[in-house]
Amino acid sequence: MTGEQPRESAAPARPARPGRTLAVTDLSLVVLIGATGSGKSTFAARHFKPTEVISSDFCRGLVSDDENDQTASRDAFDVLHYIAGKRLAAGRLTVVDATSVQSESRRQLIALAREHDVLPIAVVLDVPERICAERNAARPDRAGMPRHVVQRHQRELRRSLRHLEREGFRKVHVLRGPEEIDAAEIVRERRYNDLRHLTGPFDIIGDVHGCRSELETLLGRLGYALRYDEAGRPVGAAHPGGRTAVFVGDLVDRGPDSPGVLRLVMNMVEAGTALCVPGNHENKLGRYLKGRNVRVSHGLAETVAQMEKEDDAFRARVRAFIDGLVSHYVLDGGGLVVCHAGLPEKYHGRTSGRVRSHALYGETTGETDEFGLPVRYPWAEDYRGRAAVVYGHTPVPRTSWLNNTICLDTGCVFGGRMTALRWPERELVDVPAERVWYEPVKPLDSGAPGGAEGRPLDLGDVTGRRVIETRHHGRVAVREENAAAALEVMSRFALAPELVPYLPPTMAPCATSAEEGYLEHPAEAFAGYRADGVREVMCQEKHMGSRAVALVCRDAETAAERFGVPEGGVPGAICTRTGRPFLDDPELTRRILARLAECAETAGLWAELDTPWLLLDAELMPWSLKAAGLLRHQYAAVGAASRAVFPGVLDALEAAAARGAGAPGLLDRQRERLADAEAFTAAYRRYCWPVGDPARPWPGAAAESGDSGGADGADALAGAGGSGVRGEAETDGCRAGDGPGTDGLDGIRLAPFQLLAAEGRNLATEPHDIQLAWIDRLIEAEAAMAARRGAGRPAADTAAEGVRAPAATATGGPGGGAPSSGPRPARVNRLLHPTRRLLVDTADEASVAAGVRWWLELTGAGGEGMVVKPLRPLARDGRGRLVQPGVKVRGREYLRIVYGPEYTRPENLERLRARHLGHKRSLALREYALGLEALDRLAGGEPLWRVHEAVFAVLALESEPVDPRL
Repeated sequence: MTGEQPRESAAPARPARPGRTLAVTDLSLVVLIGATGSGKSTFAARHFKPTEVISSDFCRGLVSDDENDQTASRDAFDVLHYIAGKRLAAGRLTVVDATSVQSESRRQLIALAREHDVLPIAVVLDVPERICAERNAARPDRAGMPRHVVQRHQRELRRSLRHLEREGFRKVHVLRGPEEIDAAEIVRERRYNDLRHLTGPFDIIGDVHGCRSELETLLGRLGYALRYDEAGRPVGAAHPGGRTAVFVGDLVDRGPDSPGVLRLVMNMVEAGTALCVPGNHENKLGRYLKGRNVRVSHGLAETVAQMEKEDDAFRARVRAFIDGLVSHYVLDGGGLVVCHAGLPEKYHGRTSGRVRSHALYGETTGETDEFGLPVRYPWAEDYRGRAAVVYGHTPVPRTSWLNNTICLDTGCVFGGRMTALRWPERELVDVPAERVWYEPVKPLDSGAPGGAEGRPLDLGDVTGRRVIETRHHGRVAVREENAAAALEVMSRFALAPELVPYLPPTMAPCATSAEEGYLEHPAEAFAGYRADGVREVMCQEKHMGSRAVALVCRDAETAAERFGVPEGGVPGAICTRTGRPFLDDPELTRRILARLAECAETAGLWAELDTPWLLLDAELMPWSLKAAGLLRHQYAAVGAASRAVFPGVLDALEAAAARGAGAPGLLDRQRERLADAEAFTAAYRRYCWPVGDPARPWPGAAAESGDSGGADGADALAGAGGSGVRGEAETDGCRAGDGPGTDGLDGIRLAPFQLLAAEGRNLATEPHDIQLAWIDRLIEAEAAMAARRGAGRPAADTAAEGVRAPAATATGGPGGGAPSSGPRPARVNRLLHPTRRLLVDTADEASVAAGVRWWLELTGAGGEGMVVKPLRPLARDGRGRLVQPGVKVRGREYLRIVYGPEYTRPENLERLRARHLGHKRSLALREYALGLEALDRLAGGEPLWRVHEAVFAVLALESEPVDPRL
């Protein structure tokens, strides 16, 4: 075996000279060997951390309360092996402090080291029998130990010394006598594959296979300056920016100039401008050059013929170069692993023949395909490691990321391309082959690892207690019970995970206001951001609908290739804040998505953002479209009860008052309660209107008339879209929304307020003025489309809906205001609805006052309120902490829906002001960070399980107990 194994083999056992340093690999199993009393525990305490040492005596004490109870040895060593195994699995150096003079006890430890792919190292303490006996006699717990125990240990030690290396120890250090032991020093050596201190930047180059000319071209494309000798041969290359090339192996065989490739790469490695790991073809060539009996096949014959033209010195240099190659490298702080044939996470940074074999050849299933080639085990489909694994070995027609792994062998020698990956940029650079240099046994385009996800999501990715690393808010923990609650929703009710790449976070309200008559007031929001050092904030109209995330694809091909939508399926998705389909009717979903895609095309966003898909955050209105059940059973029922009860109560009290009877003030209190109930009814009615058929009543009409549980009430709600604009009211032979001359979108309004992501970009971090400008272009595009078709309505027609723009200082965007009190919307074909906004300077009193006035006028006209956000997302306070991404400031009348009809009574307001916002704010920040993390992973092309991990965590946090009124 070549590579790191010979370099790490032990020399023949020999005494250590006084003062000699003993080399110990930083991840290894160190076995101290010596008779009882030889000083093993003292040696271990002097040279290793207490946590690194596992003592057999201590383990006896754990299981029997007596460190000298030899009857407990079996259980004690079970504990010792278990702890050692856990440490080695975690990548920790482990020292075993036991006599280990018997070959059987050492055999178990060597097997443990091999199981975890670490080096077993023996440190022998050979101390004269007399000294061992004296030390035992001086210890109260060992004073009665028979002399023959030490004698037996010494005999067994002497018999073992010659065979330690043969048993499997990779290094053997023998220290003879107390003087050598006291003078010895331990030096920890880094593993050859551990280059975590090298952080790049790197240019990782796929299989070359003797294609020297293409390699020169690729290095030039990457910006390297090549150096040539007198014969015009490339003999070196360096990048002016200090980048390092990393070759994934298979430099030789099949191609026209394997010696030329070797000459260039060897010189680059020697000059420090490149790293190289071996491929299986180098391994075979190395054995051939050593005179081993190898089969000259798979392109080796071409290399042998080319090498015969080189001199002996060059061949010897190649042999030494191959012999010194290390199976794989761990780079960039552990975030990058480069090898030839791929490597599961459990082998990263490990050193064994098994690791080297996997790095060189990969793993096969034992089967052969129709071309007679071994079937590779799809290890990348199971990969869930933190480090990116970059490899080659198996040619693929095109390269793509799969579960944080990528194959760079794009078959240059077979007429494909030579590919490099720029790290950490994750950019691919390639050049075409100049010709087909070698006919492949298997056609290059016959399928290969890498590309689309081939493995379903794993339950273990989301269950149990989870900790998700986020870029912007550190580690976010998810409790096991919250994950279980999310699993119930996600597995039973949600859309396919591919179609739910994001879930919106919860939002905290502003600090509770002390303003008379108000629970929430914009002055608190402005003051809060001013205290956090955020000067510019964007005030956005808060639409009273249902939160919707829309995944819009330009065409069906994009939906199929990028998000796995089957043929004939809806090209995208609209989901709720819990990942459920927003609408039960897939055809209506299809129409909405088609309208959005057409608007994006007309607005030029597909081309400008260079993307075939967009992810939007929006509100879908009316509220009654999704909340029909809530309206029927909670709000309309209360309205109906108030209409039924109060007239009779007031009549009776007024009659009693006319007779001079009745409790003082009772009549006035009941009149106030009636006024509150009417205000409550008016509050929720503002956000309800029919869709599809303007002749239908609003959803709560039947319920308010006292028929909340009857068929009429149910039909009215169903017809209003409570079940996806389709329900029991379909008695006229056609679905709601499919009337003559319509496209089924009448009455439905979508108010997008943010573009979340596009191909390769997380757009959620763009400033909100830029975001709203994109949204305005979509709305303008729809208006232009409607004008071209001679349908729809002009923007000025919003006045017909009873909408009034609240403030001249506000930017309303195309189309004007929002649904409010007054006449219900007419039949219209316009889908998109603008979001009015106002920019406020929190340090300018006049600007703050204008913001307060804007909110008062907005809510006075029936609006829900506004959301106040830092103009630039990811704002931080003076201590570097992420501030709230937005706070909601809800209107006085709207809050009746939340806190009840009578919440404005002074005594109720005083009680409600004691609400606690800390948990809600913490939840909002954590969910926001997880949402951004999901978008970053989506835009970065990371595998589905990585995106879904963050999305699932948002849903899990939603099950944390928090006041739902906040």
